Amino acid sequence: MQSFGEMQSMATNIFSAYASVAASMMLYRSMVNDIIPEPVKAFFYSTFNRFFKSFFDRFFGKLSTHMTVVVDEQNGFTRNQIYDAAEIYLRTIINPDAERLKANKTTKQKNISLSMEKGQELTDFYKDFQLKWQFILVEPDGDKGRFQSEKRYFELTFEKQNKDTVLNDYLPFVLAKAKEMKENERAVKLYTRDCPFDNNDDDDGGGNGGGYWGCVNLDHPATFDKLAMDPNMKRAIVEDLDRFVRRKDYYRKVGKAWKRGYLLYGPPGTGKSSLIAAIANYLRFDVYDLELTSVYSNSELRRILLCTNNKSILVIEDIDCSGQMHDRERDTQSEHEDSSNTKLTLSGLLNFIDGLWSTCGDERIIIFTTNHKEKLDPALLRPGRMDMHIHMGYCTPEGFDVLASNYLGINDHHRLVPEIKRLIREVEITPAEIAEHLMRSEDVDLALEGVVDLLKQKGEAKKNETPDDQKKCDVEENKSDEGVDQGKKRKFRGIMKDLTKFRRRRGIGKGKML
Repeated sequence: MQSFGEMQSMATNIFSAYASVAASMMLYRSMVNDIIPEPVKAFFYSTFNRFFKSFFDRFFGKLSTHMTVVVDEQNGFTRNQIYDAAEIYLRTIINPDAERLKANKTTKQKNISLSMEKGQELTDFYKDFQLKWQFILVEPDGDKGRFQSEKRYFELTFEKQNKDTVLNDYLPFVLAKAKEMKENERAVKLYTRDCPFDNNDDDDGGGNGGGYWGCVNLDHPATFDKLAMDPNMKRAIVEDLDRFVRRKDYYRKVGKAWKRGYLLYGPPGTGKSSLIAAIANYLRFDVYDLELTSVYSNSELRRILLCTNNKSILVIEDIDCSGQMHDRERDTQSEHEDSSNTKLTLSGLLNFIDGLWSTCGDERIIIFTTNHKEKLDPALLRPGRMDMHIHMGYCTPEGFDVLASNYLGINDHHRLVPEIKRLIREVEITPAEIAEHLMRSEDVDLALEGVVDLLKQKGEAKKNETPDDQKKCDVEENKSDEGVDQGKKRKFRGIMKDLTKFRRRRGIGKGKML
């Protein structure tokens, strides 16, 4: 048995050896810090950590029956589409009784949405098995520089036996569900080249079309139910739109670009612009309003149209008034004198409508409007160029029923309605003219009496009209149409100039909201 003195001596030797080793380690550490560069040390540390992590995962990970998929917010320099989809989808399964939630609302959203707080977990069920989502937020380390940003990601945990179902079925389901929700929430945009700012708050990479387009929200209330037009025509248009959006594979099968063309023609005030807005609201498609008078060459037109997005409507109003566009015969005569790219030609426009350039984009609708179909170049009326010609005619008795319901909230029960319908069959009157008189009074009787007087005046004027008066009226109408078009353009340009001057004085740059 060792004596106390021997034990004391042994302890002294142990402490001496420990002190010697500790001193050596401190010396080695100082030498390493002074001699070995930081990148080399970081490499060795990361290699050491990976080795031990793989060692523990290999021998102890097999004991776990669960698997975790990490969904980062960023995928390199771009956003992770799965993260964005999960963020939207998880709003639908959040428990409103949770103790802590985040409330969000953007300018384009109608309602407040709830989202997960840091560290919160949500449980979802898919095909009879359970999945668990957890939101992780890593705060930046202040000691590592002020350029670091916080890191966000989701952890999706589930049983390993369901791995294939999660990757092949569940995550695509989340992507599709989020896309559907986003389409329902987003505001329809109206794009124009004359807009001095871009109100596009959708973070979908569309931007403002490379600087060629600016946009505002298209907050137009028009729907097919409110349009004062022939019910059979409305039904045919809706059926044609539904058939178009669901036939992507069919268009590819028959070798055609996935697009649809409509020609709207008829007198002013018959609802052509309202029909365009109703189509946009029905399909949730953005609208690109293009004035050909602002385009000076085929190459410029091509650049502009290539900056439009899919699921959109290209509108060219008053196509017959685009006087600067040269027709095809003139193009052929001057083919060797001047390059077609230095001027805007009809053939250049048609090439984008149904030529090779028409395949640059999917699920697009092209709409031309005109007050005088007979003035259009025959090339625009060729079969197959515009898929559907829609005549926007004068008001009919069925159209008046819609107007009376919209403006006055009445149906056939009023005593003046039968007389109004009889007079409408005898004269030519636009829905806009009737709507103007219906808005003049909130009293139903006074409003309808005003419509009756208007119809009787038109009937008397029609009886007293001579053939020479009709010709003179047509000439004046054509001049009036041209004057209205030019007046609208001058007024719009003046408004845009005033708005631009105001923004410059206020120091508001392009792309910012007032």
